[in-house]
Amino acid sequence: MLTVLFLLAAGTIAGVIGTAGGITSLIAYPALLAVGIPPLAANVTNSVALLGSGASSALRARTDLVGHRPTLRRLVLPTVVLSAVGAGVLLVTPDHVFDRIVPFLVAAGSVLLLAQPWIDRRRNGAPMRRGAELAGVSGVSLYNGYFGAGSGVLMIAVLLLAGEPVLHRANALKNVLLVAADVAPAVLFALSGTVVWSAVWPLGAGAVIGGLIGPTVARRVPRTVLRIASAACGFALAASLVIAEH
Repeated sequence: MLTVLFLLAAGTIAGVIGTAGGITSLIAYPALLAVGIPPLAANVTNSVALLGSGASSALRARTDLVGHRPTLRRLVLPTVVLSAVGAGVLLVTPDHVFDRIVPFLVAAGSVLLLAQPWIDRRRNGAPMRRGAELAGVSGVSLYNGYFGAGSGVLMIAVLLLAGEPVLHRANALKNVLLVAADVAPAVLFALSGTVVWSAVWPLGAGAVIGGLIGPTVARRVPRTVLRIASAACGFALAASLVIAEH
């Protein structure tokens, strides 16, 4: 019962952080490790459990998506396909090499978030080219399917560079794209038999609750504060992954 309550609380906090622009796995993944689940099993269990968080936050963020249907239509398919490819790669290849670069990918996304105002000034408000946008989203999606931790920060960074000037709207777009992308990996992981279902239910239930709260937090917190807090989450996760690797 204590484990269930611990994972329920961790899921709720993770859902709020993740859907408000931070990194859900900063809380959820270490929580699964803390209750004795091995790293690979914790990774896939985390991916399945947090699917509900993205779904609930995407539903709550509909008002932030007005006028963004063309963007979603353009990006959903590559996001879904490449996330599925990433999940397949995870299931058939050793993960130790890729795990070593994960902290640097997460840290790079955090740097991009912090540098976004400076980048905007340098490009005089002109968004990146469509090809660059597609390449960025595709790369994040592949990573999302393989590991996932920090993919939200990376996706927000790409969307901001692609021309979305408002952080909470970029966050809403990220929530919709990643929940669509996470369905196929979750199915693959469930079929692989490595998911710890006894941990999925409490963590997932908490994540749904947190996902309903998160978009409200994202709209009310000042943009600069949210950007810095999201980047700080990224640096904290990157540091924790480096420490775990050693």
